[in-house]
Amino acid sequence: MNNPQVTRSPIDDSIYVERRLASKTEIQQVVNQAISAQKVWRKSSLTHRAEVCNAMVDTLISNGDEIAEQLCWMMGRPIRYCKNELAGMAERARFMINEANSALTTMNFPEIKGLRYIKHEPLGVVFVIAPWNYPYLTAINTIVPAIMAGNSVILKHSAQTPLCAEQFASAFEQAGLAKGVFQYLHLSHENTEHIIQQHLIKHVAFTGSVAGGEAIEQAASTRFISVGLELGGKDPAYVRQDANITYAVATCIDGAFFNSGQSCCAIERIYVHESIYDDFVKQAVALVKQYVLGRPDKMRTTLGPMVNAKSAGFVRKQVLDAIKQGAIAHIDETEFPLNKHGSPYLAPQLLTNVDHSMSVMVDESFGPVVGIMKVENDEQAIYLMNDSEFGLTASVFTQNIEQGITIGEQLDTGTFFINRCDYLHPELAWTGVKKSGRGCSLSAMGYQALTRPKSFHIKEGSIT
Repeated sequence: MNNPQVTRSPIDDSIYVERRLASKTEIQQVVNQAISAQKVWRKSSLTHRAEVCNAMVDTLISNGDEIAEQLCWMMGRPIRYCKNELAGMAERARFMINEANSALTTMNFPEIKGLRYIKHEPLGVVFVIAPWNYPYLTAINTIVPAIMAGNSVILKHSAQTPLCAEQFASAFEQAGLAKGVFQYLHLSHENTEHIIQQHLIKHVAFTGSVAGGEAIEQAASTRFISVGLELGGKDPAYVRQDANITYAVATCIDGAFFNSGQSCCAIERIYVHESIYDDFVKQAVALVKQYVLGRPDKMRTTLGPMVNAKSAGFVRKQVLDAIKQGAIAHIDETEFPLNKHGSPYLAPQLLTNVDHSMSVMVDESFGPVVGIMKVENDEQAIYLMNDSEFGLTASVFTQNIEQGITIGEQLDTGTFFINRCDYLHPELAWTGVKKSGRGCSLSAMGYQALTRPKSFHIKEGSIT
């Protein structure tokens, strides 16, 4: 196989998948087929589209054991949690399928003389570039509403999780989706940019790094097409003096360390009111020490490896640099025997005595580390939470909901939580500000990026 795409498992660095990258000729064939298929698909009924998409979801769920094993080996998530992603994927997909009826309804203006209305027209071919960290959850955000809106979809999945694209394709085929409406390609970076620059592509949905988002923007810069970018974050949590400490600890630590911290909306920095700070830190340290770092294919493991040694090395450096600047590390790495420099297996870490001069408090870590800072009041917490280049989600833990909302209204964020974190409800728009990206997915508003308004203005009566 010439110039193969190789997926190495973080479990043992073995080659788990090899795939041939598509050529420009093959890319053109896929794009042409997507165009032809979409011209027919856009005429299909919403009822038929819903039947096909629901059947696709059913197929993925029924194949859960195989998919869970693939996720475990491709990305290193503990096998005990892998099926949970399919449940979340199904929740989002079903909601967006049901939401299509209202989101795509023609807007009529009966009070205006004459016949005037606005229809939601599909864009054409939608190109989805999906990441490895939540490969089904992130991809479904665009795939299902795009197809429900009458578009065709081409999926380019991460080189770390190529089998996810193939699972989607197989599920759609079994569901009876017309050929060409959904396709996938394994692509090099060069050919990913090449396909974006083709005039037949009408929308790009990308989830990934800021650098990746900048490359997507550059590739599409002369196209005048819509581009949706979800680029991650440095998401904060604030624990007020009136919070339920035990609950806040459990929620924040899970939000920080689930999936080895490799989540766009993971909690990466925590601000705690000074009156409860010591108690919070004590409980948090005790909870982090309960994690079991191990091979993710073992059921006892609760913390798997990071996706690769390079990513783990970046977090290790953040931690070491912070300690050199005065941070205090509360977790003894030797208590996690698999932790090893030069490997993707990384012990969880909790840091105090941190501040915003440290990379670990301002740069996205995307790993199992979190810093905790003491604050004097709400005003200081708000200032620190907003002191970031990112703005994806932010959380406040409090029993005073009214005051919590008042704080949320002052935060530069796409999603605001009270007494929870790290969760997307499909009824709400998923969006970010600043370097967390632009555009919107999920909710009824998610359909707006995948359609265009077309106005009809019809003069009634005789014009002779």
